[in-house]
Amino acid sequence: MEQSQYLIDTNAVIDYLGQKIPASGMAFMNNVINAVPRLSVVTKIEVLGFNAPPEHYLLLTNFMNDAAIMSLSEDIVNESISIRKKHKTKLPDAIIAATAIVTKSILISRNISDFRNIEGLTVIDAHLI
Repeated sequence: MEQSQYLIDTNAVIDYLGQKIPASGMAFMNNVINAVPRLSVVTKIEVLGFNAPPEHYLLLTNFMNDAAIMSLSEDIVNESISIRKKHKTKLPDAIIAATAIVTKSILISRNISDFRNIEGLTVIDAHLI
């Protein structure tokens, strides 16, 4: 059986690093992270663009250095455009959703409502595991 691939949304990264996820969700996230975390380039920008104290910034930078960052490909750009045309989705969320769809990944996000009704996208919330 093929293991699922996951793409981690910005809020899930922050909640994980801040240990704000319930124990069962943290155990799940540990397994995902240990298999090399996959992130959209948007998540990298959002996480590292936050004005964090130096000791937190080092943690965030180290996390990003260990992650596989999914760049914007032409397929992701086209899927983002399609999502934006069909849904009232903010551009960063459209790119993250498109990245998950194109890379055939399950999206981990606390904001499931941001991605509701996007065809071809599966979203799970680590807080609810």
